[in-house]
Amino acid sequence: MFAKLCRPVPSINFRTVTCFRKPRQLNKYYNIIARANCSASSSFLCDKNVIFVAGLGDIGLDTSRELLKRDLKNLVILDRVDKPELVCELKELNPKVKVTFMPYDVTVPLAESKKLLKKIFDKLKCVDILINGAGILDDHKIEATIAVNYTGLVNTTTAIMDFWDIRKGGPGGIICNIGSVTGFNAITQVPVYSGSKAAVVNFTRSLAKLAHITGVTAYTVNPGITRTSLVAKFNSWLDVEPDVAELLLEHPTQSTKECAASFVKAIEKNKNGGLWFLDQGTLENITWKKYWDPCI
Repeated sequence: MFAKLCRPVPSINFRTVTCFRKPRQLNKYYNIIARANCSASSSFLCDKNVIFVAGLGDIGLDTSRELLKRDLKNLVILDRVDKPELVCELKELNPKVKVTFMPYDVTVPLAESKKLLKKIFDKLKCVDILINGAGILDDHKIEATIAVNYTGLVNTTTAIMDFWDIRKGGPGGIICNIGSVTGFNAITQVPVYSGSKAAVVNFTRSLAKLAHITGVTAYTVNPGITRTSLVAKFNSWLDVEPDVAELLLEHPTQSTKECAASFVKAIEKNKNGGLWFLDQGTLENITWKKYWDPCI
């Protein structure tokens, strides 16, 4: 599709200007820019198709509830464990929104993720936003922590690129990855978990900088200490601090509802490359200090 170059379009603001031969493709490109710079308003999510990985978890469930207040068109929840009573509750919250549950384990091979997403795209025809929210906190489970928190997120993101990448004729899309404050300031007693979240932050920042090539924008939401089942009891690496959960909860925390409200506000702001800090009911975009740039 990009074998031949044409006259560049000066109004496109991305770092690298890409030119298209067909007006239809150029329209797609302008639509991607419009999505990335959409002003913060509740109408942004109206009539959108959203895939939410782990949308029935602690933060995930309250965020799903908050999303349904925005009159989405479709909310597709992918989760490892089926919880029919919660899915029914979500359906009743806003009957105008089609809520669908599909079982999904993020640790499956990439090919399986692609098969599942193909089913979703075949049914919905288009998807606007992917939220990657699966996560575990247990530094005894090293392989599982990396598989769920990082590899699974990367695979799900990679899989959806088959349908979104503008180089393949796709329309582009928006990726919201759930990181953590530990992604930029580690809890030293859980270095495996903290390292996995740092990987999510850097992966997502790279995606954001590749938006001019792929048409896919991305940002992270990074909750502070939130009162969930994850932090109620968890293991430190090599048991360096057996009481790590209790010590952590001595600090100021936020409820899942407070976190969810800030979460959806970040989605509505739709800032490509955003590094959102969600803590105690507040929302702040963190400025990342650059110490080195590969300049490529």
